[in-house]
Amino acid sequence: MRIPYEYAIIQACPRIERGELINVGVMLYSQRLDFLAARTHLHEERLRCLDPEADVDAIAAALASWEATCTGAGAAAEMKPGERFRWLVAPRSTILRAGPVHMGLAADPSAELDRLLELLVR
Repeated sequence: MRIPYEYAIIQACPRIERGELINVGVMLYSQRLDFLAARTHLHEERLRCLDPEADVDAIAAALASWEATCTGAGAAAEMKPGERFRWLVAPRSTILRAGPVHMGLAADPSAELDRLLELLVR
């Protein structure tokens, strides 16, 4: 049985003033299964094409914090998965941001998240 889910692409925009970005991860939320997870992949060479001076280590650490927030770590400990997802996809003007939220259907959200990472990020 396929279950509805929502997902958003995590984007890195190392120079906000230029508006250029690369996809660096995907978050997937399934309300019915109470599932929220993120998978990330930072392609350093592609990032450096947009900004040769980008702080790759800081961006990688920030990406790790997005993954941790999905699991309920830190300030998100008291939040439900849906609240965490909405918090992460809220518009922001930072180096990392979420793209628009999209919908889909899948039998296995974790496998679908892996598939989306391969398709949209790698």
